Amino acid sequence: MVSKRSIFEEVSDFDTERANPKIKTGIIEKAELISDRIQIRAWLICLSLLLVFMILVGGLTRLTDSGLSITEWKPILGALPPVTEQAWDLEFEKYKLIPEYILQNSGMLLSEFKIIYWWEWGHRQLGRIIGLVWFLGFSWFLVSKKIPVGWTGRLLTLGALGGFQGAVGWWMVSSGLSNNMLDVASYRLATHLGIAFIILGFILWYTLILGLSEADLLVRLRTRDQSIYSKSTGLMHLIFLQILLGALVAGIDAGRNYVDWPLMAGGFLPPDLFALEPVWRNFFEDDGLVQFIHRMSGYILFLFGIYVWFRSRKSGNSQIRNAISLVMLVIFLQMTIGVITVMYSSPWHIAIFHQFGAIVLWYAIIRARFLAAFPPKQSLS
Repeated sequence: MVSKRSIFEEVSDFDTERANPKIKTGIIEKAELISDRIQIRAWLICLSLLLVFMILVGGLTRLTDSGLSITEWKPILGALPPVTEQAWDLEFEKYKLIPEYILQNSGMLLSEFKIIYWWEWGHRQLGRIIGLVWFLGFSWFLVSKKIPVGWTGRLLTLGALGGFQGAVGWWMVSSGLSNNMLDVASYRLATHLGIAFIILGFILWYTLILGLSEADLLVRLRTRDQSIYSKSTGLMHLIFLQILLGALVAGIDAGRNYVDWPLMAGGFLPPDLFALEPVWRNFFEDDGLVQFIHRMSGYILFLFGIYVWFRSRKSGNSQIRNAISLVMLVIFLQMTIGVITVMYSSPWHIAIFHQFGAIVLWYAIIRARFLAAFPPKQSLS
């Protein structure tokens, strides 16, 4: 029989926990959930940094005309590069069979081939490393039951998109290995880059969401700025379209022609429009039309960005206003870099900086959209 406690007797913490065992358990479980979200978030940040690096290496691979140096797709065995002279000679002989060597690089030395080979091999190796980091991280979180409820499918989708991206990469490379092609098909390049930015976008969004608890997300959701959220979503899609159009420009080296601005060859429209047949080819292969569309899309993006910026001034949340201001600043800088890139005939060091600017802009708009969707508490001071 439990003895009665005196009304003057001190209640210990132990007795409190014994009387209410769920208090301690709840606190521990909450701490574990927060720790799990932090760990997964750190893993996603690591993946995002690797992906950014891979996008930049991919850009340099294109700018150095290295993308066709490896003529086979060996996802596993290809991880080992040539180490003997015989192996290097074999790879070089394979390269000599494709149109790029025959029509453009005939007479290339083995030492020159090694340079472009290492660029392409490094790009593919980064893809393998990213896949391995995803697989090890996902497997660990799954086995240790650290994945929050509702997140398994999201994280698994990232891996599926990564695997699909690898296949699309080979689909892109294979387009430049025959039919007198000197480069990969521009629309396949745009597809490859577009998927990379989609994956990066998901990772960035998930990273931002995991930075808050589920309770905080629900509280913030009640104060969503629907107007800015919708407009930032539209701006995000315009930015993505501009990235795809930029890939089309890069795919046919259109940025190295028509180096005057704001005109093109002295006129508003480039000369000899729609000279290719069938007509649809001009939208992918005519350097004048492709660059013209990229320019016009940039102007539209800039004007719509100004509109969103003006509307964001009405928001009562300073962090949302500042986020949209950052987006507008990056758009202006990116547009300026784009003009400089064209006027200097797209040198590699400016062109890759322009591509890096696209990554920064992508992050800025996703962050602004997130803040509009889940506004932080506004200080009254």
